[in-house]
Amino acid sequence: MEPVRLSVLDRSRTREGHTHPEALRDTVRLARELERLGYHRLWVSEHHGVPGVAGSAPTVLAAAVAGATRTIRVGTGGVMLPNHRPLVVAEQFGVLESLFPGRIDMGLGRSVGFTDGVRRALGRDKGDAEDFEAQLTELLGWFRGTSPTGVHARPAEGLSVPPFVLAMGEGADIAARAGLPLVIGDLRNREKMRRGIDLYRDRFRPSPWAARPYVVISGTIAVAGTPDEARRLLVPEAWAMAYSRTHGTFPPLPPAERVEALTMTGKERDLYESGLTGHIAGTGEQVAHELETVLKETGAQEVLVTTSTYDRDALLDSYRRLAAITSG
Repeated sequence: MEPVRLSVLDRSRTREGHTHPEALRDTVRLARELERLGYHRLWVSEHHGVPGVAGSAPTVLAAAVAGATRTIRVGTGGVMLPNHRPLVVAEQFGVLESLFPGRIDMGLGRSVGFTDGVRRALGRDKGDAEDFEAQLTELLGWFRGTSPTGVHARPAEGLSVPPFVLAMGEGADIAARAGLPLVIGDLRNREKMRRGIDLYRDRFRPSPWAARPYVVISGTIAVAGTPDEARRLLVPEAWAMAYSRTHGTFPPLPPAERVEALTMTGKERDLYESGLTGHIAGTGEQVAHELETVLKETGAQEVLVTTSTYDRDALLDSYRRLAAITSG
């Protein structure tokens, strides 16, 4: 297939029998390997109060990743802007860009926490997501020195940190109006993804941040020696999602063999099987064909891979195989 820009979002997923600190160190180690393989970006996420995710402070983790690497771009996928004051976010990214110039990305989302308890702990409610566009405008203003408060964000003002909008549906319209690059998923609902991309391109307004539309498609991609091996990479996350839907909490990732030995309820089985479908998974040849098809359908300039699994060696092997088939 034609060469394509490849990036990774690693959510620092915790694993059964392993600690939260291990998950964070796994992310840093993965960044070094991805840099060696020629990946373009490594992004980290923001989740609060989730047992299965250690990544709760993305700008802090991004600093650790950037400090452990030399060339790969580092950023957030994303900072959930409704959880924070835009000035503070600008200051954090200003510090990152000052320490690691030319390597920092600012991926921004509009989620406000998965549960009522988390939202209360953050001092937020669901309605705060509706202010995302105004918060985004304020944040970008801190970098350009246009705040009407007379306050100046140090050291952010005057720096250029590429902003991206993480979107599902209406977020694409916000990205278009702001003239920002769009990160859109997921690969499991491609018709919805294509509609969002079409809307984004139709309504895009050039801005100081981007002269033309830039689309990053995101989702799970698993590559292995056989289709069955690739499918097993999907098993831990599929079960974690099914468990969260039936028990109300998102657990650490279990080994695939433990999941395969479980006795599931009918509802759990349906959710689990659903979680295994719609991703791009298979041998190198199969993945190359499917990925090339999606890229032609969407016209995307970049792919952000979001795969999580228990077996970190198998995950790295998948990333090696993916880099090999997309490097031309």
